[in-house]
Amino acid sequence: MATPKRKTSHARTAQRKAHWLSALSAPNTKSCPHCGEVVLAHHACPSCGYYRGRQVVKIKSEEAAS
Repeated sequence: MATPKRKTSHARTAQRKAHWLSALSAPNTKSCPHCGEVVLAHHACPSCGYYRGRQVVKIKSEEAAS
């Protein structure tokens, strides 16, 4: 197996890690226009079940009330 001839410098190591760490970020979120909760982009709202202006998921608290 090949072994490195020289020690990898701190700058080179930091550059490599910087590219990888830049990919780690928080997921895209927005507020639900129906109830105002924080929702992942392109997902139905977990609190009210609405997506793009219509209800696509029935929520258990609403089912028990009706």
